[in-house]
Amino acid sequence: MITKHKLAERIKKLREDLNLSQEDLAKKLGIPRPSVSQIESGQRDVNSIELAKLAKIFEVSVDDLLSPDLIECKEIKKETKVPKFNKEKFKQVLLYILEQCGAKASVGETVIYKLLYFADFNYYELFEDFLTGAAYRKISFGPAPCDFQEIIQEMIDEGQLKKVTTEYYGRPQKKYLPLVKADVNQWNWSAREKGVIDNVIGRLSSMDATTISDFSHNDIPWEVTSDKDIIDYDTVFYRKPPYSVRSYPEE
Repeated sequence: MITKHKLAERIKKLREDLNLSQEDLAKKLGIPRPSVSQIESGQRDVNSIELAKLAKIFEVSVDDLLSPDLIECKEIKKETKVPKFNKEKFKQVLLYILEQCGAKASVGETVIYKLLYFADFNYYELFEDFLTGAAYRKISFGPAPCDFQEIIQEMIDEGQLKKVTTEYYGRPQKKYLPLVKADVNQWNWSAREKGVIDNVIGRLSSMDATTISDFSHNDIPWEVTSDKDIIDYDTVFYRKPPYSVRSYPEE
């Protein structure tokens, strides 16, 4: 683990490499400028949320930011893991979720967004690998899969889904009804993949749209991402209870 002094030097160097002033960095972090000065002089600790924000600003992973090895910013960026989106697997995960809980009165489009997000991000936290590799954007109601509407239309055209509009407590609600079963066998889902999805459904599918949106707002990946930006999968390693699904060794 890097020392506080070395981390302070690295933050200052990376800031200067991007031609940012301390005031610029302070605005991006949402802290006063004197706090940045204290961080760079080693007088102030950096908390987990600030570390995740710094990693995003400098376009590196948090692990690389804290690495004792002196690695240039551009070299670090090349080593970050980039998700490869598996659209067909995403469709099957969506179908499976809809089979299991789509008929619940509370499960409309907003809830589906969050169930997909937690399935993808929980799987990544546990196994450091991608379930579907879908990209999620930070919007006001929580994480949302970027390609959802395009994929839904494809699935409707292919006869896999039917879209309906209902009312839930007096408000319009978009629901999706599966017309075919998820082909779990064709995609050779592992027990751990199915286990993560089932756990998310079991824990969260009884929440309504407002409750699950509020819940997602306190998850570190959503908290540290700027509005409308893509959420970085690597931020799951700095989650707080009750969001973290992985047991970490005591330091």
